[in-house]
Amino acid sequence: MDIFGVLTMIGGLSLFLYGMSTMGDGLVMLSGGKLERILEKLTQNRFMALLLGALVTAVIQSSSATTVMVVGFVNSGIMKLTQAVGIIMGANIGTTITSWILSLTGISGDNVLISLLKPSSFSPVLAAVGVIFMMTGEVGSKKKIVGNILLGFAVLMFGMETMSDAVSPLKDNEAFTGMLTAFSNPVLGMLAGAVLTAVIQSSSASVGILQALCISGAVTYGTAIPIIMGQNIGTCVTALISSVGASRNAKRAAFIHLYFNLIGTVFFMGVFYTVNQIVNFSFMTDYVGAAGIAVIHSLFNVGCALLLFPFADYLVRLATFTVKSEDEDTEAAERPAELAALDERFLDTPSYAITLCRKAVIRMAEHTRDSILLAMDVQAQYASEKVAEVERLEQLVDEYEDSVGTYLVKIAGKDLGKEDSMMLSTLLHAISDFERISDHAINIAESVDDMHSKGLAFSGKGRDELNSLETAVRDIMQMTLRVFTDEDTAMAEHVEPLEEVIDDLVMEIKQRHIDRLKSGECSMEAGIALEDIITNYERVSDHCSNIAAALIEIQSGGLDMHQYLDVRVKGSDPQFREEYLRLKNVYLLP
Repeated sequence: MDIFGVLTMIGGLSLFLYGMSTMGDGLVMLSGGKLERILEKLTQNRFMALLLGALVTAVIQSSSATTVMVVGFVNSGIMKLTQAVGIIMGANIGTTITSWILSLTGISGDNVLISLLKPSSFSPVLAAVGVIFMMTGEVGSKKKIVGNILLGFAVLMFGMETMSDAVSPLKDNEAFTGMLTAFSNPVLGMLAGAVLTAVIQSSSASVGILQALCISGAVTYGTAIPIIMGQNIGTCVTALISSVGASRNAKRAAFIHLYFNLIGTVFFMGVFYTVNQIVNFSFMTDYVGAAGIAVIHSLFNVGCALLLFPFADYLVRLATFTVKSEDEDTEAAERPAELAALDERFLDTPSYAITLCRKAVIRMAEHTRDSILLAMDVQAQYASEKVAEVERLEQLVDEYEDSVGTYLVKIAGKDLGKEDSMMLSTLLHAISDFERISDHAINIAESVDDMHSKGLAFSGKGRDELNSLETAVRDIMQMTLRVFTDEDTAMAEHVEPLEEVIDDLVMEIKQRHIDRLKSGECSMEAGIALEDIITNYERVSDHCSNIAAALIEIQSGGLDMHQYLDVRVKGSDPQFREEYLRLKNVYLLP
């Protein structure tokens, strides 16, 4: 092979790896986080977990990605270690699908139908369709993502063909065939396969490279078998690297993956080569094709799963023995489960990462609502313990905003579909408003606490008016939480009219208080506290309006909410006016 042949082979390899990466990323985006949610929920039964692991890996075309995902599940506490075993075993089966797809390059024959099955025949068509979809599809749309997948597959197959053509002259090269003969040694072949896979961090890709070499007609079964065994060990490196800095159980999940492949490889090679010494398999010197590689890869992985599935609990024990509890001096500080779930490993599947963020923000919203309701309880019946609890909730909401906000910024740097981009914007808008609501809750509690320390109290009329305002604020808070949780834009339309009614209530309470001051019914100090409390309630309703308005704006595809609300509030919208008047009659001051 001359320098141009080497360059062609490198170019083919580059296209092959790029196409595999592009197709895999597109498949992950197209799944929209659904596969991850299935894994999360349906893995209580170990056999079901195995099937799901195989299915997910077959779809996203990467056992490494599935295993890293599992490490993330275990690290964040979403999944137990015993549930992870089945998925890891299934991932090894699912990854064999790629080798069968790549084996299509070895199809030969004069029949027209057979020729159409060759990648060189249909890849150009897929590439053309993919380019059209990518050029005509909107950013983040499913059409564009499908185009990306088709183009990635076409590039993958073209790279495979290019590699095969480049290495075909090597069949008669003595140096090359001599090197391959050396790999017939089980230990050397296994090491070569492990190192290659560890470097490119994809067993599917390394098997594809081996299949490309096989098409040259220079690789025997004796050479291919130990290399394939090593490739299954090398793919464990990705999960092991991912587990660095993770929890003990996450590290154990990575070791389960390693032990599964290591034990399976040692057992298979021990039995196979022992029998070979006795029987002397004649096919070992035969040249293997791409389909033969796929058969070996599948038999090994399915065989390992069947062999070790009954001993899954022992794999867990072995991993637990390897990563002992006392190896870590201290546990990480306990965090809310929703925040612990925001593992950076899920950033490679942004749809699922956004789903986790949404769960966290919903929980954050619930804490915010609880803080406001508790602040109202403090006002109605003072207790220092309630004030302390409002402060705790406010700090907890701050923690949610900081963690979720940082995680969302990282997700924003990924390729997102249209729906994911909309949800990302909604969450970014919401976390700031929910955090500010909790700040107002603590302001209210502190104002009441200050009043209590000074022995101040509201007049009977002032307390009744405040109770009426709190009823409206309680309702708008509950409504906003439902709007956000259910993404209910129809209900969101009712938030703004209620916010306007609350503004009117606040202004009327202020005017009544001024009248009481003039008549001497209320003290100046109590009036200052009342002013502070009702102003915070008004701010709470403003933030509720912001959350509902942002949801409408984003779901409508960029509606200018400032202009929209301005028109509605000014009364040019009959529906808004009717709702406003109805609510005004509901929330009347005594």
